Amino acid sequence: MSTPAPRSSYANGSVANMIRSMLVVGAIVAVLIAVVPRVNQVSQPPVDVSSVATQVAADTKWPIEVPQGLPDGWKATSARYVRSTDGLMTWHAGYQSPTGNYVAVEQTKDATAGWLAAQTNRARETGQTQVGGLTWGTYVRSGKVQNSLVHKAGSPGQLTTIVTGTGTFAELSTFAEALKPVSGTS
Repeated sequence: MSTPAPRSSYANGSVANMIRSMLVVGAIVAVLIAVVPRVNQVSQPPVDVSSVATQVAADTKWPIEVPQGLPDGWKATSARYVRSTDGLMTWHAGYQSPTGNYVAVEQTKDATAGWLAAQTNRARETGQTQVGGLTWGTYVRSGKVQNSLVHKAGSPGQLTTIVTGTGTFAELSTFAEALKPVSGTS
């Protein structure tokens, strides 16, 4: 008959052994964190606002607008034509300004008060300004940074245009002044 091997002192589960084990595991985790590459910034692929706008304009026959000739540093982030508040189909094109603020254009036909309130984040009108030869209402949402310029349609069937976002009114004005109808629309 053989005698059992003596039991290791490490198998006794002392506090000192547990601390040594945790230090070894911690060191391994630290090495893995140090050597595994991490992404510093997530960047999305560029958005082709022009081609989406051309398709929307061809489908709807609306004189939708996109900014043309913006200064360097503006980056397109989104473009879509979707059903919005009160069931209104809405053209949207979003951009990031050179300072990192968000600015978008929203356009629809026969805008309702509900649609206008939703697009301006229920901001109140604070005045008017002239941009690009048009009169725009200025809207400011207190407590939540959102500024908007609103050019209401002059008659039924025309587009109401909103330039809105976290941008300053100078950025919104630069953006609004750059808006031009997509070619090929009437």
